[in-house]
Amino acid sequence: MTAASRTSGASVRAQTEAAFTAGGRGLVRLALLVLGAVPTVALPLLAAFFAGGSVASMLDPYYLATPLALAAAAVAGSSVAGLLVRRVANRTRGRLGRWYGLRMPVEYTPRPALERDERGHWWTGYSYHRSHAVARLAQLLHWAARDQATRSEIAWLVISPVAAGVLALPVGGLLLGGAAYAATAPGDPRAYGPIDPGGASPLVSVALGLLLMGLGVLLAPYAVRGYLELARRVLDQDGRASHAQLTKRVAELTETRADAVGNQAAELRRIERDLHDGAQARLVAIGMTLGTIEHLMETDPAAARELLSEARQSSARALQELRDLVRGIHPPVLAERGLGDAVRALALDSALPTEVCVSLPDRPSAPVEAAVYFSICELMANAAKHSGAEQVWVDILYRAGTLRVTVTDDGVGVADPTRGTGLRGIERRLGTFDGVLAIDSTSGGPTTITLELPCELSSPRISTSFAKA
Repeated sequence: MTAASRTSGASVRAQTEAAFTAGGRGLVRLALLVLGAVPTVALPLLAAFFAGGSVASMLDPYYLATPLALAAAAVAGSSVAGLLVRRVANRTRGRLGRWYGLRMPVEYTPRPALERDERGHWWTGYSYHRSHAVARLAQLLHWAARDQATRSEIAWLVISPVAAGVLALPVGGLLLGGAAYAATAPGDPRAYGPIDPGGASPLVSVALGLLLMGLGVLLAPYAVRGYLELARRVLDQDGRASHAQLTKRVAELTETRADAVGNQAAELRRIERDLHDGAQARLVAIGMTLGTIEHLMETDPAAARELLSEARQSSARALQELRDLVRGIHPPVLAERGLGDAVRALALDSALPTEVCVSLPDRPSAPVEAAVYFSICELMANAAKHSGAEQVWVDILYRAGTLRVTVTDDGVGVADPTRGTGLRGIERRLGTFDGVLAIDSTSGGPTTITLELPCELSSPRISTSFAKA
């Protein structure tokens, strides 16, 4: 036997073993699905049977016994089925995650709280009821009928046992049929063409029976996949966003828009205050000084020259304040040179040694640049004031439509957004652009804060650089 033939034989054996191993695993899973579907059908039917039978026995002499018994059976069966709806759906989602790694997050539409009016009636959101229990039940039924995720789960409660039975039927037929065919072969010899019925025919029958059973085992994984694919389509609505998810998204966008408007208003008030208290006050003082100089030019030239020198110094300070104010609104280096050079300039003025690594194909949009720049400013200021760090690293990277910024320091750690407004402000600023803030800060350090924003760049030019300040 050649080496190639031995290798081929080993490969075939390995593939056969893998196929039957997967088939055995699929057979076990299919059995679990069938066993799990039994209570889904049996419990509501048993509840309906006992409730209907009890009512029928109690009202036997009356002519309304049968309708009332049927109504009691329907109510009892529906109540038990309602208790199973979410449990069955969550169990199926768990199996999808454990067996195939498929996650299906679910979002339910929030139910409004019951409100009581001055008359003592309960408002469910669409109707009034005197009884609190009746109001809760009416609200629950109305909400279940309108919530898309709950409707999908109710549909799955009906589809699940039917799908499990239908998909398990061919697998069970092959297994039971093959086992019966093989078991009856010795006592009921069959003829297969020229094969002697009394000799090798029973062996052939046993072999065919085992073949049918093997086909059943190999078919089991496909039956399980079919069941879970059907579950994914029913429960996940084929990956489409549910009404609750869209509602949550609208709420998030409304909140971020309100934050953006509030931040803009606060920024305008800050600019107005800085102008009023700083440059404007100095310019008014300069104007008054110039008026005094005008009166002293002929009577006291020396005093006029001193005041003129003070006015020149005040004008220089006013100009510097205006430049600082403009730099705080939108730094000129950011507008002219882009995010990378602006962060390098920021690192040069930092109180801590800072290494900056930039890998940007080109410039993001101006609003994104400004949001990221001022977020980095806040993080570097926090590192200098609170962390006790000796070194800061800033990495700016753009890959696959996402701008990723990492600011790391070797300080004491324990950065907490709840202990101040800086990190929460960064979260709100990034939320306007669907960005996220991630914090990794253990006690003793280091602290790593990551900003991620989806964005598009303006051109394919590549610029990768590294700077140390």
